[in-house]
Amino acid sequence: MSTVGARTRASAAAVAAGSLLTLFAGCGDSGDGGGSAGTAQTPHGYVEGAEETAEAQWRLVLGDAHGGRVHSLDPATGKSTQVAEAPGLTAMRTDGRFAYLATGKAVRILDTGVWTVDHGDHVHYYRAPARTVGDLNATGASGAAGDPGVTALATGGAVRVLDRKALDGGDVREAATVAGRVAVPYAEHLLIGSDETGHVTVHDRKGHRVARLPEPCPEPRGQATTRRGAVLGCADGALLVTARDGTFRGEKIAYSGTVPDDERALEFRHRPGADVLAAKAGDKGAWVLDVAARKWSRVGTGVPALAVNAVGADSPVLLLDRAGVLRSYDPASGKEEARSELLKNADGAQPAPTIEVDTARAYVNDPAGKAVHEIDYNDDLRLARSFTLPFAPAQMVETGW
Repeated sequence: MSTVGARTRASAAAVAAGSLLTLFAGCGDSGDGGGSAGTAQTPHGYVEGAEETAEAQWRLVLGDAHGGRVHSLDPATGKSTQVAEAPGLTAMRTDGRFAYLATGKAVRILDTGVWTVDHGDHVHYYRAPARTVGDLNATGASGAAGDPGVTALATGGAVRVLDRKALDGGDVREAATVAGRVAVPYAEHLLIGSDETGHVTVHDRKGHRVARLPEPCPEPRGQATTRRGAVLGCADGALLVTARDGTFRGEKIAYSGTVPDDERALEFRHRPGADVLAAKAGDKGAWVLDVAARKWSRVGTGVPALAVNAVGADSPVLLLDRAGVLRSYDPASGKEEARSELLKNADGAQPAPTIEVDTARAYVNDPAGKAVHEIDYNDDLRLARSFTLPFAPAQMVETGW
């Protein structure tokens, strides 16, 4: 280990109506900037036209398999609404608020109108009307990660750094373009993983390189932001990056042995902010990376996975297999705890179905069945509800975090 200078959803009970008034006074900025008594105060993270709410406003953003129509499904009401069009839609990514819709010719940016601002000791939740912000001249979107200042969108061999304040205001503005395969905004900087250098470099938000971490990270693929630091996937494991007082530290979490290219972790999936990550291991189950324990393990060995996700520490790892069976595993022991025959005709779907998780439920899109299924992962994968839709939801991301 060496050094180089240079969110989770809270329960509704934690933000009751009485404490919500305290949050306005305790962390708001006054309207005139002076903070004088009697002035109206603006809570952190507020955007003009938004409404602050007492709990998270989750939305499932769904791409129609035919025609490129994009819909927003509110799990609280079960109502879906068309919010955008993206003809030729091939992929969908999110930074928690904005959905990035890759169409092959450009990336259309959708403000889904729901987001969370986490200050650690308290949380703000907001909602506003969904709207299309604009298009970015880029092909593909292999990853998206954001913080209050910027969003880093990986588009092939280039990372497009987008000004988050401009996006909040309805404008697509690039702060920088940096060569790289994966990127994570972290500690008011950018961490960039590059095929060319085989290392992770640290950049300021304008894209200027300020340092390079000495630990190698060959063939970087996949990224995640956790409470314990930023994680970037490498051919030989993962690199955990932390920062303190402007100093960045890299720590390699290596695989326990040699891992073939077709079994390595390429994309991390997890509940936002949680410290347990899941990734498909090719046709041989799923990887589980416990960031706190600095340890890799496998679950579902030999089970070809279509989709995976991890709920968090002491919580299930979910795997959807090619037969459409949803399985739940204990991340520590690897023991299968529950299974549910959920989808029909799942194998061969392009793109494959997705598992999204939040602190209460998991959601699985079912293109063949024209539905989204809501799963209680803490109750033996009980099917809580199925939302029947008038279209085939080929892509899905969850926003509001």
